[in-house]
Amino acid sequence: MHHRTSRRTLLTATAVTAAAAATGVAALPGAAQAAASGTSPDSRLKRLIARMSLEEKVGQLFVMRVHGHSATEPDQADVDANLTEIGVRDAAELISTYHVGGIIYFAWAHNTRDPHQIADLSNGIQRAGLAGPTPLPLLVSTDQEHGIVCRVGEPATLLPGAMALGAGGSRSDARAAGRIAGAELAALGINQNYAPDADVNVNPANPVIGVRSFGSDPDSVAGMVAAQVKGYQSSGVASTAKHFPGHGDTSTDSHTGLPVISHTREQWAELDAPPFRAAVAAGIDSIMTAHIVVPALDPSEDPATLSHPILTGILREELGYDGVVVTDALGMEGVRTKYGDERVPVLALLAGVDQLLNPPDLKVAWTAVLDAVKSGEISEARIEESILRILRLKTKLGLFRDPYVTHRGVDRTVGIPSHLAAADRIAERTTTLLSNTGSLLPLSRRSHKNLLVVGADPASPSGTTGPPTTTLAGAFVELGYAATALSTGTAPTQAKIAEAVAAAQGKDAVVVGTYNVTATSSQRTLVSALAATGVPVITLAIRNPYDIARLAGTGYAASLAAYSWTDVELRAAARVIAGRARPEGRLPVPVQRADDPAQALYPVGYGLSYGSYATPSP
Repeated sequence: MHHRTSRRTLLTATAVTAAAAATGVAALPGAAQAAASGTSPDSRLKRLIARMSLEEKVGQLFVMRVHGHSATEPDQADVDANLTEIGVRDAAELISTYHVGGIIYFAWAHNTRDPHQIADLSNGIQRAGLAGPTPLPLLVSTDQEHGIVCRVGEPATLLPGAMALGAGGSRSDARAAGRIAGAELAALGINQNYAPDADVNVNPANPVIGVRSFGSDPDSVAGMVAAQVKGYQSSGVASTAKHFPGHGDTSTDSHTGLPVISHTREQWAELDAPPFRAAVAAGIDSIMTAHIVVPALDPSEDPATLSHPILTGILREELGYDGVVVTDALGMEGVRTKYGDERVPVLALLAGVDQLLNPPDLKVAWTAVLDAVKSGEISEARIEESILRILRLKTKLGLFRDPYVTHRGVDRTVGIPSHLAAADRIAERTTTLLSNTGSLLPLSRRSHKNLLVVGADPASPSGTTGPPTTTLAGAFVELGYAATALSTGTAPTQAKIAEAVAAAQGKDAVVVGTYNVTATSSQRTLVSALAATGVPVITLAIRNPYDIARLAGTGYAASLAAYSWTDVELRAAARVIAGRARPEGRLPVPVQRADDPAQALYPVGYGLSYGSYATPSP
């Protein structure tokens, strides 16, 4: 490893020197550069832009996926996937062909196998960028929101997601989580994170945001967003508030359809705008657009991603934001329903976007923008505005000075004990106790030592944790209980319910992990059948906290919300159930009655502590 690190150091010095020579952006701190040259950073970047070919300029606007664990030597299956989807073999060829300004990592694209591999991939991408006609480092991005959206998994530190942090209510914890997550991403060479989610989740039926939001109160969400922005950016990673102008009140998933938000202009200003205003005030580096229609903000009913009144009129001019604007993924159905794939990137740029994220067909999108500039539909000055913002961000992140990372830096930062311990402490403060009939909890090992853990086992957000029932059972064993795990799924069959009932015989208590229970869900039948055995049943909502409303009348003895099924949140919930930690979380969203949604079963701020007995009957 020492040999590889020293070789990388040599490559770094060589490449950065080459970049400095070719671009005039010397490998010096910004102030020293300015003092030495007598010019402003912008004037140097503008000279750099002037030397770029039109093809290079267009490429800088794109952020693209690519399959493979290596920039130059991916597995053959990934080469085949790249040739099919993009027409290139690997990341290096993608960069040399299309001059893309950024690359986005996904676990499913095999970009995030392990920390050293991720660091090597990032370095390979930067070497490819600095090997171009105009040497340019790249923005390497990913969706590392934590909680239910997580691309980099263990052994990196996994932290509570947004709604869990909202339940904890601590801006200090939110900032610490951002600082830790940002430091680990930076060590891996990931310099732009598409987090935090700034949406205000006021619709319990929201299928795409939900627990990705900090909550339903605009001011509380704004405070948490600002804290996370400061945390991430203090670690040298660009933070991205999303999804502007606000995706929190929709029952349509923009991945599969085009949501329409019916808020008036006044409602938008009161409900949706505060977190984005807070992000701008906190110095946010980038803001992501939403593929949603808001008629009150743009009567044309174009998606916000393609709306000049929304992106330029409101975001740029009204909110005063002059940072990078990045689209949500352009392969999502919400942005493709009204216009064809060749028009979408052109219209996005005309609306005020800077970065075009992950188009379904890069060649079509790239050529469309190139042709639009050549024809005069988009002025070259317009795209140079966006390129200047992108290069300013790359400069701020130090990518012109040194875009490379080392294995030593990874080992000193990623998944270190102090980060893991902090994640556990933060998670403990998020678990919310909603019902505790007869004060069953905390669960005594003397009277309730023998446990059965059943329930849903959704796939790990990062591909590296879980399954939840096994994780919970293991956590209880570590706490001194005897625990058995039985996966019953999100839609347990009668046979699986009967198996769980049989397994509950002789147990002292049953813990049921529930996942988005609906009125007709057989998860409800499972809880009822288990409670009918006479064994006390504890339900734990491992995603949306609204499950408890659908479980009324099932006979559970206690109910909690964990807000995600990643290991850190499940372990924290186990410690709370066992009394090793106090339930400190408070609902950041209201839970409405299932039989009368106009009535709140549990209001915002609700949460029991041990010793609290006032609770609606289950």
